[in-house]
Amino acid sequence: MQRSFLVLLIVCFTRGANAQDSTQQIVPGRINSAEQQQKPYLIMISADGFRWDLADKYHAVNLLALRQGGVAAEKMIPSYPSVTFPNHYSLATGLYPSHHGIVNNAFYDPQKGRGYRISDRTAVRDSSWYGGIPIWVLAERQEMVSANFFWVGSEASVDGVRPTYFYYYNDKISMDNRLRTVKDWLQLPEDRRPHLILFYLPQVDHAEHLFGPGSKEAEDAVHLVDDVIGRMTRMVDSLRLPVNYIFVSDHGMAALDTLHAGVSLPSAVDTTRFTVSGSETLVHLYAHDKKDIAAQYAALKKEKPEGWDVHLPDEMPARWHYTSSDDRYGRMGDILLVAQYPHMLYLRDHRVHPGEHGYDNILPEMGATFYAWGPAFKKGVRIPPFENVNVYPLVARILGLTVPDGIDGKLEILKGTLR
Repeated sequence: MQRSFLVLLIVCFTRGANAQDSTQQIVPGRINSAEQQQKPYLIMISADGFRWDLADKYHAVNLLALRQGGVAAEKMIPSYPSVTFPNHYSLATGLYPSHHGIVNNAFYDPQKGRGYRISDRTAVRDSSWYGGIPIWVLAERQEMVSANFFWVGSEASVDGVRPTYFYYYNDKISMDNRLRTVKDWLQLPEDRRPHLILFYLPQVDHAEHLFGPGSKEAEDAVHLVDDVIGRMTRMVDSLRLPVNYIFVSDHGMAALDTLHAGVSLPSAVDTTRFTVSGSETLVHLYAHDKKDIAAQYAALKKEKPEGWDVHLPDEMPARWHYTSSDDRYGRMGDILLVAQYPHMLYLRDHRVHPGEHGYDNILPEMGATFYAWGPAFKKGVRIPPFENVNVYPLVARILGLTVPDGIDGKLEILKGTLR
């Protein structure tokens, strides 16, 4: 029973390391309209796992200086579950995970009869998994050229649209080449030059998982990211364009006791009657026959499994926006096992990460980062915590894009940061 679950659970730090394509993908025939050529530029950078306090903790000199000349949030609240794919796609769409469909790093869709995993290249590039209107799709629809370096969802043709310039995920592409590409994009003729660029950096998350958020390796990763930001801004500044920056992370990271944090899948889970999927901190049970839900739920409650809370979807906290009424794509499952902090599900080799995330999104350790600077932003502004779905309408306002109806984010939350 334990083994059958762990076959479904695939942990992937490199997000598709088997992908070898390092060629820039270009959608032909795209140009900026005359109106869009007059708009400012925006680069949104995500440093995976860059907890809200890391710039200060490890004295990231470039980021500290840049936020001083712009806007900094005390912290940004990730969407639940506080894991990578759901939160990157929430930042990209202004929707909670239950509303855009990427409800975990791994999950199952009963209607499709198949699962989604972040290491499954076929699923990652299949547009049918992705709801909402990503910010690059919004831009392209309004005749604004966009570019994308590895953001979640950008490899799929969401609603039939990809960024004009993008790459399939491949961590073998050197940082020098990535930065050079950004500069090259901004030196294209005005009709082909992207006004929206998204850029992803995984190094901090990797180091924190493997060594812990308080490790020398995590500190080195923070300094690497800080160096990249410094190099990028100096490179772009030399072009004398009105470029704005938003620096975010998808979630924070908590330190775990590797000797005592690990917990097993509850013995009461019946894998003959339920499909099991999920992450180390949130497990979904999907009933083959809905008649079995009550008995399975009762068995789990009776077991009182160590390290787990057992919920029906409607028992999940309303502030997570993760109940059955939120579940627009039917992907959350019939029973949910929520890891109690500071526990996590054992990995396949019975190990525990020194660092983990995915817990309650209001835990301080799960807090993400938000800094912004550039001609669109006020200087020296500090703002209280806010939910990450509110970044989407902010980006749209800076670029003068019309926002679709029905998003969860609200412009008024961050409007005060603009000049």
